Parts: sequence; C-alpha cells; structure tokens
Amino acid sequence: MRALVLAAGMGERLRPLSLEIPKPMLPIGGRPLIHYPLAMLKRAGITEVAINVHHHASKVQDGLGDGSQLGLHITYAPEPVLLGTGGPLNGLRDYLGADTFVIANSDGILDLDLAAMIAAHRERAALATVALFRPSNLDYYSLIEIDAADKIRRMRLLKRRSPLEFDDFPKDLAPNVTSALSSFMYCGVIVADPAVFDLMPPAAPWSLMTGLFAPMVARGLPVFGRVHRGYFRTIDDLQSYDALKAEFASSPPKILLHD
Repeated sequence: MRALVLAAGMGERLRPLSLEIPKPMLPIGGRPLIHYPLAMLKRAGITEVAINVHHHASKVQDGLGDGSQLGLHITYAPEPVLLGTGGPLNGLRDYLGADTFVIANSDGILDLDLAAMIAAHRERAALATVALFRPSNLDYYSLIEIDAADKIRRMRLLKRRSPLEFDDFPKDLAPNVTSALSSFMYCGVIVADPAVFDLMPPAAPWSLMTGLFAPMVARGLPVFGRVHRGYFRTIDDLQSYDALKAEFASSPPKILLHD
C-alpha cells in the first residue's frame, strides 16, 4: 500500500517565514512538520510514499532525502507549475493505482488510527473514506456532512467567508435529509480505491474536493466519513503556528513523538 503526501503549496499565510522555509519543513517539537504525517503513515504500515514538491522543493528533498532515516522509501513528484491538490494524481496513477492508497496533507498533526480507517474503508467497499473532525471553530472551514451510517451526503465547500457562502454538492437535498446530517471539517487524510482514477479530471490543475470527491458525493457514490475524536492540529497561519509551537514546548503530545 502506498500514499501521497501533499507538500507543494506556497504557504502564503505563513509569510515571511515561508519565503525561506517551505511550510512542510517548519520546525514543530524539534522536527519538521511533515514528519508527523509521515510517522502516521508508518504507524499504519505504509512505507512507500510519494511527496509532491514545488515551493523550495530542494529544501524538502534535502531535508527528507530518500526517507530511509524515517524507515520510509520516498518518491518525489516535482511540480514546475503547481497542479492543484488533485493534479498530482494524474502523474502518479501508475505509482498509486494498483491498490487502496492514502492521500495526506503535510501540515496536519493527528493521532488518527489510520490502520483502523483503512480497515473500515475496505469493509464498507467504499470508493473513498475521508477523515473528519469537529473543531470549536467549525464555521471557519468547508463542511462535510454525514448521515447516521457515516456516508457523506453533502459537501458544503467554502467559497467566501464574508459574506459566508458555500458551494454545495449536491445542490439540493430534501430538508428531512439535511436536518439529520452531522457537520464536520476535513482533517487532511483520505483513503481511496484505484477506481477513483477513472473519475478524476484528465488534466491538471484541479482540486481534490471540487474536482473529484465532492462530485462523487453529488452522484451518491460510496464516499464515507471517518470521525476522528482524538488529537488534531493544523497550521493555517502565523498565529496558529506560534500557538502550536508554544503547545509543543509546554506539553507535547507524546504519542506523536514516537514513530
């Protein structure tokens, strides 16, 4: 089983830090941020990992090398031009497409039991399973809505915050359906089956959500949520980065420091 870790972004909301250091390599708890999702993959037994790179690509590649020091084998997917969050899949179809695979953000830190998520994904014969979380500031994010069986029935993708506006997939659901749904945010991990490659846009750039998974939900395809109720942090901007550094300095989550 293999994984893709998304690490090509510009980190614009982390400027000026990200002008010199790519977001995945920012230090947290004495190690680069990207080490945490890589450790999560390794705990689940996934050691073959592709990482897409663009902004300060050489600093990511030099910092991680071939992955052997982390017990991994890393394949890099350079992007001279950004391909969007979904675009890397077009070039990695041969690498990822033989088995169930994982897509993970490089800026999320969570104690997700990924092995259990993969098992649930296979048990349900899902096309995709999306890790979900309910933060205190849920309104800040796009909304992923699940029913009582954890099937994702609607994605409300955030278009703008002021005034608040969403792009809904599907556009129309009966009120008796929507009233029974529970809302969460996407927390940066997806398990997917190779069949999704036949559903994705043929050429980059494109977004994972608007280009693939939200249209799958709109069609009623078997896309499920996996609610994570443990530790989760992500870095959105300089303020959240400073807060996370302070948290790790005072009381680091020990489970995440051992890979």
